Amino acid sequence: MTSDISTSAAGTPAANGHGEAHSTASFKALMIGSIGVVYGDIGTSPLYAFREAVTAASANAVPGGGAGPVLGVLSLILWALIVVVTLKYVVILLRADNNGEGGTLALMALAQRALGTSGGIIVLLGIISGALFYGDAVITPALSVLSAVEGIKLATSALDHYVVPITVLILVALFAVQSRGTARVAAFFGPIMGFWFAVIAVAALPLIAQQPGVLAAFNPAYAVSFLLGHGYIGLVTLGAVFLAVTGAEALYADLGHFGKRPIQSAWLFLVLPSLALNYLGQAALVMSRPDTIENPFFLMFPDWALVPMVVLATVATVIASQAVITGAYSLTRQAIQLGLMPRFEIRHTSEAHSGQIYIPRVNILLLVIVLMLVILFRSSSALASAYGISVTGTMVVTGMMGFVVIWKVWKWHPLAAAALIAPFLLLDLTFLSANLLKVFEGGWVPLALGGIVMLLMYTWRRGSKLLYEKSHKQEIPLRDLITMLEKKPPQRVPGTAVFFTSNPDFAPTALMHSLKHYKVLHQKNVILTIETAQTPRIDPAERFRFEEITDGFARATLRFGFMESPNVPKTLGLARKSGWQFDIMSTSFFLSRRALKPAAHSGMPRWQDHLFISLSRSANDATDYFQIPTGRVVEVGTQITI
Repeated sequence: MTSDISTSAAGTPAANGHGEAHSTASFKALMIGSIGVVYGDIGTSPLYAFREAVTAASANAVPGGGAGPVLGVLSLILWALIVVVTLKYVVILLRADNNGEGGTLALMALAQRALGTSGGIIVLLGIISGALFYGDAVITPALSVLSAVEGIKLATSALDHYVVPITVLILVALFAVQSRGTARVAAFFGPIMGFWFAVIAVAALPLIAQQPGVLAAFNPAYAVSFLLGHGYIGLVTLGAVFLAVTGAEALYADLGHFGKRPIQSAWLFLVLPSLALNYLGQAALVMSRPDTIENPFFLMFPDWALVPMVVLATVATVIASQAVITGAYSLTRQAIQLGLMPRFEIRHTSEAHSGQIYIPRVNILLLVIVLMLVILFRSSSALASAYGISVTGTMVVTGMMGFVVIWKVWKWHPLAAAALIAPFLLLDLTFLSANLLKVFEGGWVPLALGGIVMLLMYTWRRGSKLLYEKSHKQEIPLRDLITMLEKKPPQRVPGTAVFFTSNPDFAPTALMHSLKHYKVLHQKNVILTIETAQTPRIDPAERFRFEEITDGFARATLRFGFMESPNVPKTLGLARKSGWQFDIMSTSFFLSRRALKPAAHSGMPRWQDHLFISLSRSANDATDYFQIPTGRVVEVGTQITI
């Protein structure tokens, strides 16, 4: 059984309910929480971003140029933080929420709803951005933890050979604890990351005082002149500079968890000043001691503080990795609800917070790929080349969908919307071009992974549509069946039968096969449809619709937001006020279990037919997905060619 994506725009109640959740928590608590979850990725970028950018710039440094390349790179980093993160995300995109929720798929649903039937290109953009996010989800843990552990090499070169094994052990432990949930650990994320930002800012102050000339980097002329004066190397450097803003998408993706104002306040009053000071400090250190470019972040600290900083950096990178892993779970659930992926087992790790989930299959796949990356690249410098393409690609797509939202949802004139978004989109495209230069140095990794995920998403969406159309041709209208049964009534048995279907106007396949083989009909028969709305959550009052057709037949519709996990028995139990006296012990749920076989002629190539069938077989059982007690389920098997 597949559920359709509802095209209705009902959703304001969900926004109200979600907004109340934010108001119950103190502003301070939400801001501290956002520091730990939202800013973990971008907050650990100083470990490697400045080093990689200056190293790239030094490849064509002018002899005797002194501070030129350093100030140019520093200026690029500072203005990337100001323009890309502050203006695009903090000021503009945080306002483009889908009933309180953010992220690429939430933006896709918002833009698609605004365009209506002509929103096919928006779905494609959503698939692209969602697929690219998985590239970010595997590279971030590998790069972040590896760069932190590499700090031990500065303490003693004897530990050089242990960097990769230690990194592997930390990552295995990180993924192993995912099934236990992150609720307790998350309570410590905010204070730890707050301490991290304070430490990296304070450590930079003495260095800036010794080299106050670095403050000149706030003049954008240094960034512009560097790019114009270094040609191809300037573009390569820009790709490394982008490492400083990776994680900006988390600002938008975690909007629903913390709200707009806490995220904005944390960025403006703590995160941005701390990052700016640290990059200024690293630049001051390199200008006074060029040999420190080997690892300017850790060399900012005195020898006695080196080991504690390695430990703190490792903890911070684990937190950054946790945030992106959790994001992968949330994105997967949204993709399932929006019909872009088959059903996977979703476990809830918290009774209080529905957003805290664990998806075993996704966890295992992420771990395997992350470990492969660590073992394949073996150093953060090598892995940095693979970073950036997926994030810049996502930013470009976000900008495109943002234009549609500003134009159609905010009701701006298209020229005004274009004037607002075009500069950011141009900058994102420039960053993307710079990162594409690194394709053969490792950039192929996120592109390959994103391409595979895109293929899987497209195949599932296309195959599901073809399967629905083929099944629909074999169905008969429900009212015609009821008329036939009234003329020639079958034997009745006590109880209620619930038949799942994606089209409530036609008789479900399970009902037809039940009549064909059992020759009986329950006293009460309910045709149940599960709809996934293009809003994150549905207000309880909008959740259930019930329509009595005859004494023996009724139609029911359950609506869920794309960020909610459907619990059918619980929802039906809450729907008694609508006229259905639901009793789980006298109700049987009938599901169709379809065995798919490739057809001689279908709407997809033969290989794609087999891929769709494999995806269908890997889907989690509908009984588990809809949280129905196994003792109340009757599965009716059918064979369908596609």
